[in-house]
Amino acid sequence: MNHALILPILVPLLAGSLLLIGHRLGKSAKRLFSILATLGLLPIAIHLVGLASDDQLRLYALGNWQAPFGIVLLLDRLSAILLLLTAVLALFVAIYASRGDDLRGQNFHALLQFQLVGINGAFLTGDLFNLFVFFEILLISSYALLLHGQGPDRTRAGLHYVVLNLLGSSFFLIGVSLLYGLTGTLNMADLALRVGQAGPDQAPLLAAGGFLLLIVFALKAAIMPLYLWLPKTYSAATAPVAALFAIMTKVGFYAILRVHTLIFGEQAGLVANLAHDLLWWLALLTLVAGVLGVLAARSLAQVVSYLVVVSVGTLLAGFALGSPAALAASLYYLLHSTLIAAALFLLVDLIARQRGAFHGALMPSAAVRQPLLLGSLFFIAAISVIGLPPFSGFIGKVMLLRAAGIGAQGLMLWAVVLLGGLGTLIALSRTGSLVFWRSFGSPLQSTESADAWRLLATLGLLSGSVLLLALAEPLNAYLQATAAQLLEPERYIQRVMGGAE
Repeated sequence: MNHALILPILVPLLAGSLLLIGHRLGKSAKRLFSILATLGLLPIAIHLVGLASDDQLRLYALGNWQAPFGIVLLLDRLSAILLLLTAVLALFVAIYASRGDDLRGQNFHALLQFQLVGINGAFLTGDLFNLFVFFEILLISSYALLLHGQGPDRTRAGLHYVVLNLLGSSFFLIGVSLLYGLTGTLNMADLALRVGQAGPDQAPLLAAGGFLLLIVFALKAAIMPLYLWLPKTYSAATAPVAALFAIMTKVGFYAILRVHTLIFGEQAGLVANLAHDLLWWLALLTLVAGVLGVLAARSLAQVVSYLVVVSVGTLLAGFALGSPAALAASLYYLLHSTLIAAALFLLVDLIARQRGAFHGALMPSAAVRQPLLLGSLFFIAAISVIGLPPFSGFIGKVMLLRAAGIGAQGLMLWAVVLLGGLGTLIALSRTGSLVFWRSFGSPLQSTESADAWRLLATLGLLSGSVLLLALAEPLNAYLQATAAQLLEPERYIQRVMGGAE
Protein backbone atom coordinates (compact mmCIF):
# COMPACT_ATOMS: atom_id res chain seq x y z
CA MET A 1 0.00 0.00 0.00
CA ASN A 2 1.06 3.56 -0.68
CA HIS A 3 1.12 5.24 2.73
CA ALA A 4 0.99 8.70 1.16
CA LEU A 5 -2.79 8.23 0.90
CA ILE A 6 -3.31 8.56 4.65
CA LEU A 7 -0.97 11.54 5.15
CA PRO A 8 -3.64 14.22 4.41
CA ILE A 9 -5.47 12.85 7.47
CA LEU A 10 -2.49 12.03 9.70
CA VAL A 11 -0.58 15.32 9.26
CA PRO A 12 -3.37 17.68 10.45
CA LEU A 13 -4.46 15.14 13.09
CA LEU A 14 -0.97 15.06 14.56
CA ALA A 15 -0.55 18.83 14.21
CA GLY A 16 -3.88 19.55 15.90
CA SER A 17 -3.12 17.15 18.74
CA LEU A 18 0.31 18.67 19.35
CA LEU A 19 -1.17 22.17 19.29
CA LEU A 20 -3.67 21.15 21.96
CA ILE A 21 -0.97 19.54 24.10
CA GLY A 22 1.22 22.62 23.69
CA HIS A 23 -1.57 25.17 24.15
CA ARG A 24 0.65 27.08 26.60
CA LEU A 25 3.25 27.73 23.91
CA GLY A 26 3.71 31.30 22.75
CA LYS A 27 1.50 32.62 19.98
CA SER A 28 4.42 32.86 17.53
CA ALA A 29 5.36 29.20 18.02
CA LYS A 30 1.77 28.04 17.52
CA ARG A 31 1.35 30.18 14.42
CA LEU A 32 4.59 28.95 12.89
CA PHE A 33 3.76 25.32 13.62
CA SER A 34 0.25 25.65 12.16
CA ILE A 35 1.48 27.35 8.99
CA LEU A 36 4.23 24.75 8.52
CA ALA A 37 1.70 21.94 9.02
CA THR A 38 -0.65 23.37 6.38
CA LEU A 39 2.30 24.10 4.11
CA GLY A 40 3.34 20.45 4.48
CA LEU A 41 -0.01 19.37 3.02
CA LEU A 42 0.81 21.08 -0.28
CA PRO A 43 3.58 18.75 -1.52
CA ILE A 44 1.57 15.75 -0.28
CA ALA A 45 -1.50 16.89 -2.25
CA ILE A 46 0.59 17.65 -5.35
CA HIS A 47 2.14 14.18 -5.12
CA LEU A 48 -1.31 12.60 -4.84
CA VAL A 49 -2.58 14.55 -7.86
CA GLY A 50 0.42 13.20 -9.79
CA LEU A 51 -0.38 9.66 -8.65
CA ALA A 52 -4.03 9.98 -9.61
CA SER A 53 -3.23 11.40 -13.05
CA ASP A 54 -2.32 7.94 -14.38
CA ASP A 55 -6.05 7.11 -14.09
CA GLN A 56 -5.48 4.31 -11.60
CA LEU A 57 -7.61 4.03 -8.45
CA ARG A 58 -5.45 3.56 -5.37
CA LEU A 59 -6.76 1.79 -2.30
CA TYR A 60 -5.52 2.06 1.28
CA ALA A 61 -6.87 -0.58 3.68
CA LEU A 62 -6.28 0.46 7.29
CA GLY A 63 -4.74 -2.38 9.29
CA ASN A 64 -4.66 -4.32 6.01
CA TRP A 65 -8.28 -5.33 6.61
CA GLN A 66 -9.78 -5.65 3.16
CA ALA A 67 -13.15 -4.39 1.97
CA PRO A 68 -15.97 -4.74 2.71
CA PHE A 69 -15.10 -5.43 6.37
CA GLY A 70 -12.14 -3.08 6.79
CA ILE A 71 -11.95 0.70 6.67
CA VAL A 72 -10.67 1.78 3.27
CA LEU A 73 -9.48 5.04 1.77
CA LEU A 74 -9.56 5.48 -1.98
CA LEU A 75 -7.70 8.00 -4.11
CA ASP A 76 -9.02 8.93 -7.52
CA ARG A 77 -8.72 12.06 -9.64
CA LEU A 78 -11.62 13.80 -7.91
CA SER A 79 -10.41 13.27 -4.35
CA ALA A 80 -6.85 14.22 -5.33
CA ILE A 81 -7.76 17.57 -6.88
CA LEU A 82 -10.02 18.44 -3.93
CA LEU A 83 -7.23 17.61 -1.47
CA LEU A 84 -4.97 20.03 -3.34
CA LEU A 85 -7.67 22.73 -3.30
CA THR A 86 -8.10 22.26 0.46
CA ALA A 87 -4.35 22.47 1.09
CA VAL A 88 -4.03 25.74 -0.87
CA LEU A 89 -7.02 27.28 0.88
CA ALA A 90 -5.88 26.20 4.35
CA LEU A 91 -2.40 27.67 3.88
CA PHE A 92 -3.64 31.17 3.06
CA VAL A 93 -6.30 31.01 5.79
CA ALA A 94 -3.63 30.12 8.36
CA ILE A 95 -1.44 33.01 7.18
CA TYR A 96 -4.31 35.51 7.33
CA ALA A 97 -5.51 34.33 10.74
CA SER A 98 -1.99 34.59 12.16
CA ARG A 99 -2.11 38.37 11.89
CA GLY A 100 -4.42 38.66 14.91
CA ASP A 101 -7.69 36.90 14.19
CA ASP A 102 -6.44 33.73 15.87
CA LEU A 103 -6.20 35.62 19.19
CA ARG A 104 -9.96 36.29 19.39
CA GLY A 105 -10.49 32.91 21.04
CA GLN A 106 -8.62 29.83 22.17
CA ASN A 107 -7.04 27.02 20.15
CA PHE A 108 -7.79 28.48 16.72
CA HIS A 109 -4.94 26.68 15.00
CA ALA A 110 -5.72 23.32 16.62
CA LEU A 111 -9.34 23.66 15.48
CA LEU A 112 -8.17 24.57 11.98
CA GLN A 113 -6.11 21.38 11.81
CA PHE A 114 -8.99 19.21 13.06
CA GLN A 115 -11.25 20.83 10.48
CA LEU A 116 -8.78 19.73 7.82
CA VAL A 117 -8.87 16.18 9.21
CA GLY A 118 -12.62 16.08 8.63
CA ILE A 119 -12.50 17.65 5.18
CA ASN A 120 -9.64 15.52 3.87
CA GLY A 121 -11.10 12.37 5.41
CA ALA A 122 -14.46 13.00 3.75
CA PHE A 123 -12.74 13.30 0.36
CA LEU A 124 -10.78 10.05 0.83
CA THR A 125 -13.09 7.64 2.64
CA GLY A 126 -14.69 4.73 0.83
CA ASP A 127 -17.16 3.95 3.59
CA LEU A 128 -20.49 5.64 4.37
CA PHE A 129 -20.17 5.35 8.14
CA ASN A 130 -16.69 6.87 8.08
CA LEU A 131 -18.06 9.61 5.85
CA PHE A 132 -20.44 10.32 8.74
CA VAL A 133 -17.52 10.26 11.19
CA PHE A 134 -15.46 12.72 9.16
CA PHE A 135 -18.51 14.92 8.71
CA GLU A 136 -18.88 15.06 12.48
CA ILE A 137 -15.19 15.90 12.96
CA LEU A 138 -15.37 18.83 10.57
CA LEU A 139 -18.72 19.96 12.01
CA ILE A 140 -17.57 19.90 15.64
CA SER A 141 -14.49 21.92 14.64
CA SER A 142 -16.65 24.33 12.65
CA TYR A 143 -18.96 24.89 15.65
CA ALA A 144 -16.02 26.13 17.71
CA LEU A 145 -14.50 28.10 14.82
CA LEU A 146 -17.80 29.84 14.11
CA LEU A 147 -18.01 31.03 17.73
CA HIS A 148 -14.36 32.11 17.64
CA GLY A 149 -14.41 35.76 18.69
CA GLN A 150 -17.76 35.44 20.48
CA GLY A 151 -20.37 38.19 20.23
CA PRO A 152 -24.20 38.03 20.03
CA ASP A 153 -24.34 37.74 16.22
CA ARG A 154 -21.99 34.76 16.18
CA THR A 155 -23.82 33.14 19.08
CA ARG A 156 -27.21 33.42 17.32
CA ALA A 157 -25.80 32.18 14.01
CA GLY A 158 -23.92 29.42 15.82
CA LEU A 159 -27.07 28.23 17.60
CA HIS A 160 -28.98 27.90 14.33
CA TYR A 161 -26.01 26.25 12.65
CA VAL A 162 -25.53 23.71 15.44
CA VAL A 163 -29.22 22.80 15.70
CA LEU A 164 -29.63 22.32 11.95
CA ASN A 165 -26.50 20.23 11.65
CA LEU A 166 -27.44 18.08 14.63
CA LEU A 167 -30.75 17.44 12.88
CA GLY A 168 -28.84 16.65 9.69
CA SER A 169 -26.57 14.25 11.57
CA SER A 170 -29.64 12.46 12.92
CA PHE A 171 -31.01 12.03 9.40
CA PHE A 172 -27.58 10.81 8.29
CA LEU A 173 -27.56 8.11 10.98
CA ILE A 174 -31.12 7.06 10.16
CA GLY A 175 -30.33 6.84 6.45
CA VAL A 176 -27.11 4.91 7.03
CA SER A 177 -28.85 2.55 9.47
CA LEU A 178 -31.63 1.92 6.95
CA LEU A 179 -29.16 1.07 4.19
CA TYR A 180 -27.14 -1.15 6.51
CA GLY A 181 -30.25 -2.98 7.69
CA LEU A 182 -31.24 -3.71 4.09
CA THR A 183 -27.83 -4.58 2.62
CA GLY A 184 -25.62 -5.57 5.57
CA THR A 185 -22.76 -3.29 4.45
CA LEU A 186 -21.71 0.37 4.44
CA ASN A 187 -18.67 0.09 2.19
CA MET A 188 -19.67 2.24 -0.77
CA ALA A 189 -18.50 -0.20 -3.43
CA ASP A 190 -20.14 -3.20 -1.75
CA LEU A 191 -23.26 -1.14 -1.13
CA ALA A 192 -23.41 -0.22 -4.81
CA LEU A 193 -23.33 -3.92 -5.76
CA ARG A 194 -26.09 -4.84 -3.32
CA VAL A 195 -28.32 -1.91 -4.24
CA GLY A 196 -28.04 -2.88 -7.91
CA GLN A 197 -29.13 -6.43 -7.06
CA ALA A 198 -32.02 -5.42 -4.76
CA GLY A 199 -35.49 -6.73 -5.48
CA PRO A 200 -38.77 -4.78 -5.68
CA ASP A 201 -39.54 -5.44 -2.02
CA GLN A 202 -36.39 -3.53 -0.94
CA ALA A 203 -36.48 -0.74 -3.51
CA PRO A 204 -38.83 1.66 -1.64
CA LEU A 205 -36.80 1.48 1.56
CA LEU A 206 -33.52 1.86 -0.35
CA ALA A 207 -34.98 4.93 -2.05
CA ALA A 208 -36.02 6.30 1.35
CA GLY A 209 -32.46 5.82 2.65
CA GLY A 210 -31.09 7.51 -0.45
CA PHE A 211 -33.42 10.49 -0.05
CA LEU A 212 -32.45 10.85 3.61
CA LEU A 213 -28.80 11.04 2.59
CA LEU A 214 -29.69 13.53 -0.11
CA ILE A 215 -31.39 15.77 2.47
CA VAL A 216 -28.26 15.64 4.64
CA PHE A 217 -25.90 16.42 1.76
CA ALA A 218 -28.22 19.16 0.48
CA LEU A 219 -28.11 20.75 3.94
CA LYS A 220 -24.30 20.61 3.97
CA ALA A 221 -24.10 21.96 0.42
CA ALA A 222 -26.72 24.71 1.08
CA ILE A 223 -29.09 23.67 -1.68
CA MET A 224 -32.57 25.19 -1.97
CA PRO A 225 -34.57 25.15 0.32
CA LEU A 226 -31.93 24.15 2.90
CA TYR A 227 -29.60 27.10 2.28
CA LEU A 228 -31.05 29.69 4.66
CA TRP A 229 -28.53 28.93 7.41
CA LEU A 230 -25.54 29.82 5.24
CA PRO A 231 -25.75 33.62 4.77
CA LYS A 232 -26.10 34.36 8.49
CA THR A 233 -23.51 31.79 9.48
CA TYR A 234 -20.82 32.83 7.00
CA SER A 235 -21.39 36.57 7.44
CA ALA A 236 -21.18 36.24 11.24
CA ALA A 237 -17.91 34.27 11.22
CA THR A 238 -14.49 35.93 11.31
CA ALA A 239 -12.94 36.42 7.87
CA PRO A 240 -10.46 33.50 7.92
CA VAL A 241 -13.13 31.15 9.25
CA ALA A 242 -15.60 32.22 6.55
CA ALA A 243 -12.86 31.74 3.94
CA LEU A 244 -12.21 28.21 5.21
CA PHE A 245 -15.96 27.54 5.22
CA ALA A 246 -15.97 28.29 1.47
CA ILE A 247 -15.01 24.65 0.92
CA MET A 248 -17.59 23.28 3.39
CA THR A 249 -20.43 23.43 0.87
CA LYS A 250 -18.16 21.65 -1.60
CA VAL A 251 -17.88 18.72 0.82
CA GLY A 252 -21.66 18.34 0.63
CA PHE A 253 -21.55 18.63 -3.16
CA TYR A 254 -18.76 16.03 -3.27
CA ALA A 255 -20.88 13.64 -1.19
CA ILE A 256 -23.77 14.04 -3.64
CA LEU A 257 -21.42 13.35 -6.54
CA ARG A 258 -19.92 10.28 -4.92
CA VAL A 259 -23.09 8.68 -3.57
CA HIS A 260 -25.37 9.47 -6.51
CA THR A 261 -22.95 8.26 -9.15
CA LEU A 262 -21.59 5.22 -7.30
CA ILE A 263 -24.53 3.90 -5.25
CA PHE A 264 -27.61 5.41 -6.89
CA GLY A 265 -26.31 5.87 -10.43
CA GLU A 266 -27.37 4.19 -13.67
CA GLN A 267 -26.31 0.76 -12.41
CA ALA A 268 -28.52 0.93 -9.30
CA GLY A 269 -31.31 -1.25 -10.71
CA LEU A 270 -34.74 -0.29 -9.41
CA VAL A 271 -33.46 2.90 -7.74
CA ALA A 272 -31.26 4.06 -10.63
CA ASN A 273 -30.68 7.82 -10.99
CA LEU A 274 -32.47 8.50 -7.74
CA ALA A 275 -33.65 12.12 -7.54
CA HIS A 276 -31.70 13.09 -10.69
CA ASP A 277 -34.57 15.12 -12.16
CA LEU A 278 -35.22 16.72 -8.77
CA LEU A 279 -31.60 17.85 -8.55
CA TRP A 280 -31.95 19.77 -11.81
CA TRP A 281 -34.82 21.89 -10.52
CA LEU A 282 -33.19 22.35 -7.14
CA ALA A 283 -30.05 23.60 -8.91
CA LEU A 284 -31.97 26.26 -10.84
CA LEU A 285 -33.93 27.35 -7.76
CA THR A 286 -30.72 27.54 -5.70
CA LEU A 287 -29.08 29.69 -8.34
CA VAL A 288 -32.06 32.05 -8.50
CA ALA A 289 -32.32 32.26 -4.70
CA GLY A 290 -28.60 33.06 -4.45
CA VAL A 291 -28.83 35.88 -6.98
CA LEU A 292 -31.88 37.39 -5.22
CA GLY A 293 -29.95 37.18 -1.96
CA VAL A 294 -26.97 39.01 -3.45
CA LEU A 295 -29.31 41.77 -4.65
CA ALA A 296 -30.95 42.06 -1.21
CA ALA A 297 -27.77 41.79 0.89
CA ARG A 298 -27.12 44.55 3.42
CA SER A 299 -23.46 43.94 4.17
CA LEU A 300 -20.29 43.02 2.35
CA ALA A 301 -20.08 39.63 4.06
CA GLN A 302 -23.70 38.84 3.15
CA VAL A 303 -22.96 39.61 -0.51
CA VAL A 304 -20.13 37.07 -0.54
CA SER A 305 -22.20 34.55 1.42
CA TYR A 306 -24.97 34.62 -1.17
CA LEU A 307 -22.37 34.33 -3.92
CA VAL A 308 -21.46 30.99 -2.34
CA VAL A 309 -25.12 29.94 -2.72
CA VAL A 310 -25.00 31.00 -6.40
CA SER A 311 -21.92 28.83 -6.92
CA VAL A 312 -23.66 25.83 -5.32
CA GLY A 313 -26.58 26.14 -7.74
CA THR A 314 -24.19 26.38 -10.69
CA LEU A 315 -22.23 23.32 -9.57
CA LEU A 316 -25.36 21.25 -9.05
CA ALA A 317 -26.71 22.22 -12.47
CA GLY A 318 -23.54 20.88 -14.10
CA PHE A 319 -23.96 17.56 -12.29
CA ALA A 320 -27.69 17.35 -13.06
CA LEU A 321 -27.03 17.73 -16.79
CA GLY A 322 -25.40 14.30 -16.56
CA SER A 323 -22.80 14.50 -19.33
CA PRO A 324 -19.02 14.18 -18.79
CA ALA A 325 -18.47 17.62 -20.37
CA ALA A 326 -20.98 19.28 -18.03
CA LEU A 327 -19.51 17.54 -14.99
CA ALA A 328 -15.98 18.59 -15.99
CA ALA A 329 -17.20 22.18 -16.36
CA SER A 330 -18.83 21.95 -12.95
CA LEU A 331 -15.58 20.74 -11.38
CA TYR A 332 -13.61 23.57 -13.00
CA TYR A 333 -16.16 26.02 -11.64
CA LEU A 334 -15.84 24.38 -8.22
CA LEU A 335 -12.12 25.19 -8.10
CA HIS A 336 -12.74 28.74 -9.27
CA SER A 337 -15.67 29.51 -6.99
CA THR A 338 -13.99 28.16 -3.86
CA LEU A 339 -10.83 30.23 -4.30
CA ILE A 340 -12.65 33.42 -5.31
CA ALA A 341 -15.25 33.20 -2.54
CA ALA A 342 -12.50 32.65 0.04
CA ALA A 343 -10.52 35.59 -1.37
CA LEU A 344 -13.60 37.81 -1.25
CA PHE A 345 -14.24 36.97 2.42
CA LEU A 346 -10.70 38.09 3.21
CA LEU A 347 -10.92 41.14 0.95
CA VAL A 348 -14.18 42.46 2.39
CA ASP A 349 -12.64 42.09 5.85
CA LEU A 350 -9.71 44.26 4.75
CA ILE A 351 -12.19 46.83 3.45
CA ALA A 352 -14.39 46.70 6.56
CA ARG A 353 -11.39 47.30 8.84
CA GLN A 354 -10.92 50.73 7.21
CA ARG A 355 -14.57 51.88 7.44
CA GLY A 356 -14.75 52.50 11.17
CA ALA A 357 -18.18 52.04 12.77
CA PHE A 358 -19.80 51.34 9.38
CA HIS A 359 -17.61 48.24 9.08
CA GLY A 360 -19.18 46.04 6.38
CA ALA A 361 -22.56 47.78 6.08
CA LEU A 362 -23.65 48.61 2.54
CA MET A 363 -23.98 52.37 2.96
CA PRO A 364 -21.73 55.34 2.25
CA SER A 365 -19.04 55.90 4.85
CA ALA A 366 -15.71 57.60 5.28
CA ALA A 367 -13.19 56.81 2.55
CA VAL A 368 -10.95 53.78 2.99
CA ARG A 369 -7.25 54.44 3.44
CA GLN A 370 -6.18 52.46 0.35
CA PRO A 371 -8.95 53.02 -2.22
CA LEU A 372 -6.82 52.29 -5.28
CA LEU A 373 -5.38 49.01 -3.98
CA LEU A 374 -8.54 47.64 -2.37
CA GLY A 375 -10.77 48.95 -5.15
CA SER A 376 -8.63 47.29 -7.81
CA LEU A 377 -8.65 43.98 -5.97
CA PHE A 378 -12.42 44.17 -5.51
CA PHE A 379 -12.87 44.98 -9.22
CA ILE A 380 -10.78 41.97 -10.26
CA ALA A 381 -12.60 39.65 -7.87
CA ALA A 382 -15.99 40.98 -9.02
CA ILE A 383 -15.17 40.41 -12.71
CA SER A 384 -14.09 36.87 -11.94
CA VAL A 385 -17.07 35.95 -9.78
CA ILE A 386 -19.57 37.44 -12.24
CA GLY A 387 -18.05 35.38 -15.04
CA LEU A 388 -16.74 38.13 -17.30
CA PRO A 389 -13.53 37.72 -19.33
CA PRO A 390 -10.63 37.36 -18.95
CA PHE A 391 -10.64 35.42 -15.65
CA SER A 392 -11.48 31.84 -14.68
CA GLY A 393 -15.15 32.51 -13.92
CA PHE A 394 -15.72 33.26 -17.60
CA ILE A 395 -14.01 30.02 -18.66
CA GLY A 396 -16.05 27.98 -16.18
CA LYS A 397 -19.39 29.41 -17.30
CA VAL A 398 -18.54 29.08 -21.00
CA MET A 399 -17.58 25.43 -20.46
CA LEU A 400 -20.86 24.79 -18.62
CA LEU A 401 -23.07 26.55 -21.16
CA ARG A 402 -21.36 24.79 -24.07
CA ALA A 403 -21.92 21.46 -22.36
CA ALA A 404 -25.59 22.32 -21.77
CA GLY A 405 -26.25 22.73 -25.50
CA ILE A 406 -29.47 24.24 -26.87
CA GLY A 407 -32.02 21.66 -25.79
CA ALA A 408 -34.79 22.34 -23.28
CA GLN A 409 -32.46 22.01 -20.29
CA GLY A 410 -29.76 23.99 -22.04
CA LEU A 411 -32.05 26.92 -22.80
CA MET A 412 -33.24 27.03 -19.19
CA LEU A 413 -29.68 26.98 -17.92
CA TRP A 414 -28.58 29.68 -20.38
CA ALA A 415 -31.44 31.92 -19.23
CA VAL A 416 -30.84 31.39 -15.51
CA VAL A 417 -27.03 31.68 -15.69
CA LEU A 418 -27.02 34.79 -17.91
CA LEU A 419 -29.78 36.57 -16.00
CA GLY A 420 -28.10 35.52 -12.76
CA GLY A 421 -24.84 36.98 -14.04
CA LEU A 422 -26.64 40.24 -14.81
CA GLY A 423 -28.13 40.31 -11.31
CA THR A 424 -24.71 39.64 -9.77
CA LEU A 425 -23.18 42.39 -11.93
CA ILE A 426 -25.80 44.87 -10.69
CA ALA A 427 -25.29 43.85 -7.05
CA LEU A 428 -21.50 44.01 -7.13
CA SER A 429 -21.57 47.30 -9.06
CA ARG A 430 -23.78 48.74 -6.34
CA THR A 431 -21.47 47.35 -3.67
CA GLY A 432 -18.34 48.82 -5.25
CA SER A 433 -20.02 52.18 -5.80
CA LEU A 434 -21.19 52.46 -2.21
CA VAL A 435 -17.83 51.53 -0.75
CA PHE A 436 -15.40 53.31 -3.07
CA TRP A 437 -17.22 56.03 -5.04
CA ARG A 438 -19.87 57.32 -2.67
CA SER A 439 -17.59 57.65 0.34
CA PHE A 440 -17.30 61.01 2.03
CA GLY A 441 -14.56 62.83 3.88
CA SER A 442 -11.05 61.69 4.62
CA PRO A 443 -10.04 58.24 5.86
CA LEU A 444 -10.53 57.74 9.57
CA GLN A 445 -7.37 58.26 11.62
CA SER A 446 -8.26 55.31 13.85
CA THR A 447 -7.96 52.81 10.99
CA GLU A 448 -4.78 51.24 9.66
CA SER A 449 -3.52 50.32 6.23
CA ALA A 450 -3.98 46.72 5.18
CA ASP A 451 -1.43 44.43 6.77
CA ALA A 452 1.14 43.05 4.29
CA TRP A 453 0.60 39.41 5.32
CA ARG A 454 -3.17 39.76 5.11
CA LEU A 455 -2.76 41.24 1.65
CA LEU A 456 -0.45 38.38 0.70
CA ALA A 457 -3.05 35.79 1.73
CA THR A 458 -5.81 37.61 -0.15
CA LEU A 459 -3.66 38.02 -3.27
CA GLY A 460 -2.63 34.37 -3.05
CA LEU A 461 -6.24 33.25 -3.29
CA LEU A 462 -7.13 35.84 -5.95
CA SER A 463 -4.19 34.71 -8.06
CA GLY A 464 -5.90 31.32 -8.21
CA SER A 465 -8.25 32.80 -10.81
CA VAL A 466 -5.30 33.80 -12.99
CA LEU A 467 -3.62 30.43 -12.47
CA LEU A 468 -6.79 28.54 -13.40
CA LEU A 469 -6.96 30.64 -16.56
CA ALA A 470 -3.32 30.02 -17.45
CA LEU A 471 -3.68 26.27 -16.86
CA ALA A 472 -7.16 26.01 -18.37
CA GLU A 473 -6.19 23.60 -21.17
CA PRO A 474 -4.27 20.95 -19.15
CA LEU A 475 -6.65 21.37 -16.22
CA ASN A 476 -9.65 20.85 -18.49
CA ALA A 477 -8.08 17.66 -19.80
CA TYR A 478 -7.53 16.46 -16.22
CA LEU A 479 -11.11 17.30 -15.25
CA GLN A 480 -12.54 15.65 -18.36
CA ALA A 481 -10.76 12.47 -17.31
CA THR A 482 -12.02 13.01 -13.75
CA ALA A 483 -15.63 13.25 -14.97
CA ALA A 484 -15.23 10.13 -17.10
CA GLN A 485 -13.75 8.25 -14.14
CA LEU A 486 -16.55 9.39 -11.85
CA LEU A 487 -19.21 8.28 -14.32
CA GLU A 488 -17.69 4.79 -14.54
CA PRO A 489 -18.56 3.39 -11.10
CA GLU A 490 -17.73 -0.16 -12.23
CA ARG A 491 -14.02 0.65 -12.04
CA TYR A 492 -14.40 1.95 -8.49
CA ILE A 493 -16.34 -1.14 -7.42
CA GLN A 494 -13.89 -3.52 -9.06
CA ARG A 495 -10.89 -1.80 -7.47
CA VAL A 496 -12.30 -1.80 -3.95
CA MET A 497 -13.80 -5.27 -4.00
CA GLY A 498 -10.70 -6.64 -5.72
CA GLY A 499 -8.54 -5.97 -2.62
CA ALA A 500 -5.64 -3.77 -1.64
CA GLU A 501 -2.55 -3.11 -3.67
